[in-house]
Parts: sequence; C-alpha cells; structure tokens
Amino acid sequence: FISQFCKIPNDVSIKIDELSRQGKTVMLFYCNSLLGIIAVADTVKEDSRDAISELKSMNIAVAMITGDNKLTASEIASQVSIDTVISEVLPTEKSNAITELKKQGKIAMVGDGINDAPALATAYCGIAVGAGTDVAIDAADIVLMKNTLLDVPAAITLSKKTLRNIKQNFQINFKSKTAC
Repeated sequence: FISQFCKIPNDVSIKIDELSRQGKTVMLFYCNSLLGIIAVADTVKEDSRDAISELKSMNIAVAMITGDNKLTASEIASQVSIDTVISEVLPTEKSNAITELKKQGKIAMVGDGINDAPALATAYCGIAVGAGTDVAIDAADIVLMKNTLLDVPAAITLSKKTLRNIKQNFQINFKSKTAC
C-alpha cells in the first residue's frame, strides 16, 4: 500500500521480509518520505501447540484463517504445527472462507475478536475464547471459560461423550417402552 506513495529502499524490503518470516507484522511510517518501520507480533499462547497436537490426534484437521501476510502466517503456523493456512483475509472474508471449508465437511471456528464474530456464526460450531470480545462470545455456540486452547479438544471430547450418553439413554428408553 505505502509503495504507492514512496519508494521502499531494497534494504528496507529485505528487513520487512526478514521480520515477516519471524511472524511479525510490519508497519511503515511515511510523511513525505519513509520515516521508519515498526514490527509487532502476537505472542503464540504456550498451550497452542499442545492443543493443536491433541486435535490432530483426534483426527481433526486444523487450519488457520488470518489477516496476516503470507510470510507472517506461515511462520506462526509452523510454530504450532498447522499445515493449512489461509492468509491475507479481510475480516469480512473470514466467514466466506468458513463457507468454502464447510463444503468439505463440518467446520468449527475458534476465535476471540470482533473480526471473528461473522465466521463464528457461519461455522457449524463457533467456539469463542472466554477472554474474547462480547461480540465473539455472542456469536459463538460454545464459550470456553478459561483462556486456554486446550479446552477446545476437551469441549469436543465432552460433547462426544454427552451425545453418546444421550443415544444410550434413548436406546434404553426406546427398548423398555417397546417391550411393554
């Protein structure tokens, strides 16, 4: 975007790529000329890698949908062992990405921000992190009370056990009524 207004020197472009490969989002400052760059990064939650590993062990495919650029998204995904990355997605396009993924099967979306709310509502099951925004929490089907992604596989396990219990109870009740 900023290259429309000023020429970005080659050494700055190299630095931007280097910072992006480290999982950082780079911002350039301009006022008649390029003044400087700042790199910011979200910290990856300590339990993210474990949660993703647990989901994979449950035969659940994990994808990341993000507005980050490809280099930053790829770096973050590699840190937590995510294979499928959809990057450079505008907030309004996240729900479109979920709609496309739903063509492959049932899709759950985990999110915590305003930008995630439409995608949470579009997913087969929206899961909001309890420390997230009110909009995300309102749009979700499930709200995780703690700020840990390890609760995602735990919620799925609990849901499966609950459904199994309901089905067992239904079968017992159905059999006992038909036997009368």
